Amino acid sequence: TPRLGNMKALLGIVAGAGASYGIYKLISFKRNKKNATGENPGVKGGQQSEVKIQPGSLLARVSGLDDIIHQSPDNLEPQHLKMLLSCLQTNNNPSDRCRVLLTLGNSAAFTVNQNLIREFDGIHIIAGFLADPAPEVRVQTLNALNNLCMNIQNQEQIKVYVPQVLELIEMSPVNSDLQLGALRLLTNLSVTDKHQHLLKESVTLLLSLLVVSNEALQVQTLKVLVNLSSNPDMMDDIVQAQAPASVVLLFDERTAPAVLLRLLTFTGNLKAWRPSAQVADELRRKQDCLFRVMLDESSQLHDKLVQLLSHPDGEIQAQ
Repeated sequence: TPRLGNMKALLGIVAGAGASYGIYKLISFKRNKKNATGENPGVKGGQQSEVKIQPGSLLARVSGLDDIIHQSPDNLEPQHLKMLLSCLQTNNNPSDRCRVLLTLGNSAAFTVNQNLIREFDGIHIIAGFLADPAPEVRVQTLNALNNLCMNIQNQEQIKVYVPQVLELIEMSPVNSDLQLGALRLLTNLSVTDKHQHLLKESVTLLLSLLVVSNEALQVQTLKVLVNLSSNPDMMDDIVQAQAPASVVLLFDERTAPAVLLRLLTFTGNLKAWRPSAQVADELRRKQDCLFRVMLDESSQLHDKLVQLLSHPDGEIQAQ
């Protein structure tokens, strides 16, 4: 299965080949950031999933845990969360770990539990399973951290794991649940300007993923890129990043509208940046940088944008 481990090789391949949470409500080229409900992402909770217990498993045998797993997440008491975190540390069964992480993640859809898990040192306990050998455990770890990341105070602890999350994206199979979960976490972490600088070295990775992934991964990748490009302080790093030439080929009527809308928003943010003549000349001398691929006068993007003015989707035309 393809991976993004060798970035230079991948960039060469894609250049020569010829080719949850929704945070953005795409309105215009304005740098407008909010979650899908328009509410403060630090207040609102996250997604919940169903938890199933296998008969005979450790969770089924340990007194009280079975009841905790099946409780509604908003009914969990502080001692329940402590018990789950303790079980997570002592249980070596991947299936049981997934169920505990799923329960903790569901509970983290509520602000009170987000705070309690942080106070119980649960964020670091949960994040320790980013390195678990079982992929399904790593996926549930990312999902739990994603819900916990909806809390601004929790982000201060979660941010230290950004390098590990980026490594998961780079080394995991393309279009995998691991990549999707990691991108969702980075999306929430990059909603505000506070932690975006942690991702300034990841732009090439994100652009490379954009041209080889499916629609779901493209949308999630672009959410991160839109977040980063909404910050003027990030623009110098973004435009200097190495980019596959084939990214321009995505500006096409056949590209999925959800992808194209976010791609155009990202482009609008880029085009709002105005380099001095000296900086522009320096960037033109950097081979394969994003500036040359998308912003320079010689870029094919300008013709592509004109063609999209006749796109049947009115919102895409407006973008």
